Amino acid sequence: MKLTRVLTALVLFGVAFAYVEAAVVVYLRAHYDPIRHGVHPKEASGELFPMLRLEHLEAAGPQYTHMLWTELGRELATLVMLAAMGLAIGRNLREWLAGFMIAFGVWDIFFYVFLKLLIDWPASVWTWDILFLLPVPWVGPVISPVLVSVSMIVAGAAIFWRESHGRPIRFRWFHWLAIIGGGLIVIVAFCWDWRNTAAGGWPNPFNWPLFIVGEAIGLAGFAHAYWSRQPRSLD
Repeated sequence: MKLTRVLTALVLFGVAFAYVEAAVVVYLRAHYDPIRHGVHPKEASGELFPMLRLEHLEAAGPQYTHMLWTELGRELATLVMLAAMGLAIGRNLREWLAGFMIAFGVWDIFFYVFLKLLIDWPASVWTWDILFLLPVPWVGPVISPVLVSVSMIVAGAAIFWRESHGRPIRFRWFHWLAIIGGGLIVIVAFCWDWRNTAAGGWPNPFNWPLFIVGEAIGLAGFAHAYWSRQPRSLD
């Protein structure tokens, strides 16, 4: 019952938070679209690329650069809120990590679901998106962050399931090395083309080989930890 309650709370939080984030994006696009049409009049409405550069925002007025800094703060606050949810749910580091991963994964997937419902975007899972702006732009087709989110949800649920059965997963240093290293490689794949996109260029083909390598290393490290023989916990 407790496991069901925890997972339900994480899913409800992720879905509700996803709607809030999607609504914010709807408002932001309404503010920025007039500038985009002025700078890139030939681009279709709702297109995110080429990205607006800082000088475009400065030329439009100081309120737009202020909105940019506000948006960067919101991105950081989003990560803090998701981490705080995991901290509130988890009784130890493993459960905190699991809570964060599930909340993050559900939030990210339903963020796109609600954007599709609200503004009919993205056109497909292959549509390019600006994922984060900190510390540099992260970009990629929608399917790429969704794959990461599915991996996070599955891994988080597996951690909670093992915890609830008194057989917690014992992560050793090499497991953490693989998981963190794989995650960093995935981030590098998202940021691979940042100089081009930040300068106002169209995204180059996504670095799928690097992305797949990062996902594979991270998942392999987690799977090895999950299937290793470990004593039953007396907690």
